[in-house]
Amino acid sequence: MIDEGIAILFRGPSSYTGEDVVELHGHGGQVITNMVLRRCMELGARLAEPGEFTYRAYLNDKLDLAQAESVADVIEATTETAARSAMRSLQGEFSSRVHLLVGALIELRTLVEATLDFPEEEIGAEHHMLAVDRLPELKAVLLQVLESSRQGSILRNGLQVVLAGQPNVGKSSLMNCLTGENLAIVTAIPGTTRDTVRQGIHIDGVPIYVIDTAGLRTPADEVEAIGIERTWDAISKADLMLLIVDSREGVTDLDRSIAEKLSSGLKVLTVHNKSDLLEEGLPPHTPEGSHPLLVSAKSGDGIEWLKKAILDHAGWHPGSEGTWMARERQILALSRAMNYLERAESVVCHLELFAEELRLAQEALGEITGEFLADDLLGEIFSRFCIGK
Repeated sequence: MIDEGIAILFRGPSSYTGEDVVELHGHGGQVITNMVLRRCMELGARLAEPGEFTYRAYLNDKLDLAQAESVADVIEATTETAARSAMRSLQGEFSSRVHLLVGALIELRTLVEATLDFPEEEIGAEHHMLAVDRLPELKAVLLQVLESSRQGSILRNGLQVVLAGQPNVGKSSLMNCLTGENLAIVTAIPGTTRDTVRQGIHIDGVPIYVIDTAGLRTPADEVEAIGIERTWDAISKADLMLLIVDSREGVTDLDRSIAEKLSSGLKVLTVHNKSDLLEEGLPPHTPEGSHPLLVSAKSGDGIEWLKKAILDHAGWHPGSEGTWMARERQILALSRAMNYLERAESVVCHLELFAEELRLAQEALGEITGEFLADDLLGEIFSRFCIGK
């Protein structure tokens, strides 16, 4: 006797995998579970590969590939908003949008192929013009799906937000204020922060990873030089950089020199900290007509506005509750499909090329749900799952 429990039989094709599945329910505990598992293997069973149950469900048409990937997303979701978005993808909302796009593409391809088969017939010319007329509408729908998928990617991956700037502008104080914890050491001595400090927070259901960094200046010693090097490394990987400045001084020449070194693709939000020490009026060196984002890490003034600005600058749109979870692989496939449609639009007068670009767009979309996919990519996708899923 090992344990007392229950054995439940799930008959295929109604089971999760579509096959006959037996579940053994015991009292739990690591020792008992391992004893049961060992006995099962003695009787001929083997351990499942990572993601094997979901992989079998995919092979047996219980789930398409987008739904299968969302299983892991549901498990790994870090906010309620992310979990709901992953569940929408698991229930097939994302897949249904992709299938609608594929269906529309097939209609276009049918019209073009008919034109190729009967080039001298009047009906062929009519079909060609009809396909050309429908293409802009299809592109618009694809653009909507792509934008919603990008929102879902933000929920899945979170946003890397780096606090950077000169020493003693209040980066560490702002880090503590945003996270609600005393994570970073705060003193009046410039250069106190020597290493990066990372903490996750949630803003309106969006995972945000806030990273405090060493102040950017000419290093005073080797340790500070290493800290500054890590600051630039964190900046290079960020989705958004908050350039923290002292509101009493405004944006200085040194701040501008920091901004000039940044990648052109990096989104930057300038934050004027220490507003509690600011006398009436705008800080000096502020361009006329601009409205600086004033905050006080000490009093908390302006922090809620800063949180909203972080989401806005990072590309998150309020009201994205109806979005679904998406992965980088899926977004790249959607982007490629859009590129093929744009190329198709530029060669509408060359029927063979027009038809080929539409075919490539359909294949790109088919990669999302697994209709067109290499076996080695399938192995890579499911290898990232945990064992038992």
